[in-house]
Amino acid sequence: MSITPLQKLDLQEQVIRLKKEKNAVILAHYYQEPEIQEVADFIGDSLELAKKAAQTTADIIVFAGVHFMAETAKILNPSKKVLLPDLKAGCSLAESCPPEAFRQLKEQYPDHVVVTYINCSAEIKTLSDIVCTSSNAESIIRSIPADKPIIFAPDKNLGKYLIEKTGRKMLLWDGACIVHEAFSLDKLLELYKANPEAKIIAHPESEAHILKVANYVGSTSGMLNYVKQSPNNTFIVATEAGILHQMQKDVPQKTLIPAPAKEDNTCACSECAFMKMNTLQKLYNCLEKEDPEITLPEDIMQKALIPIERMLQLS
Repeated sequence: MSITPLQKLDLQEQVIRLKKEKNAVILAHYYQEPEIQEVADFIGDSLELAKKAAQTTADIIVFAGVHFMAETAKILNPSKKVLLPDLKAGCSLAESCPPEAFRQLKEQYPDHVVVTYINCSAEIKTLSDIVCTSSNAESIIRSIPADKPIIFAPDKNLGKYLIEKTGRKMLLWDGACIVHEAFSLDKLLELYKANPEAKIIAHPESEAHILKVANYVGSTSGMLNYVKQSPNNTFIVATEAGILHQMQKDVPQKTLIPAPAKEDNTCACSECAFMKMNTLQKLYNCLEKEDPEITLPEDIMQKALIPIERMLQLS
């Protein structure tokens, strides 16, 4: 249900007031709705937000993102209250890797180093040797000794991209992000023919055929930096459409075109339904009531912290 501009402004003012009263910090992912990004203290990708969560002195952390992100913030801040505007804001990629099934795979390959993408549950992180994000995945894979075999989970597309970039053989978990698998190559090429001056930029969670035609492949923050620094003026953007808000603010004079999805003829872009479950109203509600709160068992937090800290030390 949409809100009027006056309602939006009032809610934003109330959120800002509550933040100050409660010594709360709002961390928002680039894929959140613009009205949420506008009241956030920090906007970033998974790596940037993990760093901010580790450094904050706030009493309350409100994570405007999805469940695994809020879990990571809680793991890094076990004594702080961590809130998520909607507990149902999950992640198709995280859900594609059930802990028990992954545990069985790990037991079959006890000599393998387990590298997991941060887009996974806290339980999966407890089964990991090191966590990575799309920003630092390549450097983390390169940091592992060449004689050590690797299991990489849960994103097979990111895994295939890393194999190509690093030359390392890896055993890949068969998981994927439904948003980044939604892009149509045929429609993308048609769009490029209509805009031959455009540069195609893509997130490495996208399928290999999308990455092959991209001029630049990188993390959310990497794509933002590329667009800012590039002399080019037109870009076709193959990632979740929420990034376009911040990207257009960074380069108001440039043309940004969302990459087309396979099925949706009503919208040219691909959106994460989970990310969009958070709304400005829910953000206000959770700050006011200090609920819903992220809670995790102590042993899970302690075990999951180890691979996250290893990642942060290398980043």
